[in-house]
Amino acid sequence: MGFLNDISSVPQPPVTIGFEHINRYWDGLNKVWSAKILPGELYVSSHGEMISTVLGSCISVCIRDTKKGIGGMNHFMLPQTNEFSSDSWGSNSVTSASRYGNWAMEYLINAIIKLGGEKKNFEVKVFGGGQMMASMTDIGQKNILFVYQYLAEEQLNIVASDVGDIYARKVLFFPDTGSVKVRRIKNVKNDTIIRRETAYEKHVGVESKSESDTSNIELFGDTK
Repeated sequence: MGFLNDISSVPQPPVTIGFEHINRYWDGLNKVWSAKILPGELYVSSHGEMISTVLGSCISVCIRDTKKGIGGMNHFMLPQTNEFSSDSWGSNSVTSASRYGNWAMEYLINAIIKLGGEKKNFEVKVFGGGQMMASMTDIGQKNILFVYQYLAEEQLNIVASDVGDIYARKVLFFPDTGSVKVRRIKNVKNDTIIRRETAYEKHVGVESKSESDTSNIELFGDTK
């Protein structure tokens, strides 16, 4: 009964136009509405809600306007592509290009600006890029190098990060405050993350061929 009261007392924030496909749910532990993003997805909000994801070799970048509390997070698998359709940079966030870092970064930045954010007020935090298994590719390291170079070229400073190493991460981002909670998953008894990213990488590869410093980060224990 208390759980139901928690939900009823906090109305679900309106979804940002263009992100209706993202799964949103009530997080009973953090007492907040949350948007859960998967590989190839991103979400932007101007309301008091949380964005969550789980990363292996993938990267998530959290960006917010510190003055207006508008922000979002992406989740991408591969560094970049030079092939873009005309809608890749527009209003369609459900596109095969979303798997690439350069598209995911550009779309995230533009979506925040469309909601009223200003680039001069941006605060950036970066997570992920772990090498889950020795037999896996070095895609995690490539993703890290890409995102650092991209942000440097865009003259956007990283105020906090937790990248690399050999473990997965669960990331909880609160765009209105900029707070981030990161759980380093060192003991992966369940191989769901590895299987998901391996399958996703293979799926992306097939599609590609056919298409020719820590600041304000809370580390909260390992999962068992």
